[in-house]
Amino acid sequence: MKLLYDEHLPRSLVRSLEELFPGSSHVVLEGLEAADDLEIWNFAALDGFAIVSKDADFHEHSAVRGHPPKVVWIQRGNCSTREVADLLRAAHEELLAFEGDDSSLLVLE
Repeated sequence: MKLLYDEHLPRSLVRSLEELFPGSSHVVLEGLEAADDLEIWNFAALDGFAIVSKDADFHEHSAVRGHPPKVVWIQRGNCSTREVADLLRAAHEELLAFEGDDSSLLVLE
């Protein structure tokens, strides 16, 4: 599963989780730092990414548009990069199952 990390998540997640989520990227690495949500949405859909975000914006897009792309919504307030990485590591199997199911949104708390 390829993940596209939103701008509010650290770029270091790409490197620290590459073994579990090969081919993943970050919006900044893709030149999308100034892009609006719809541009990011379309990029992710065309390139086979699931969007990982802490913002409700992509949750709202998934409710209206469905998928692709799929959206992983991290519902934790201020937390460290390590906590986010640990959360995604712990949810690895769940994320792989999510990739193959019919749902558009996965909430991780």
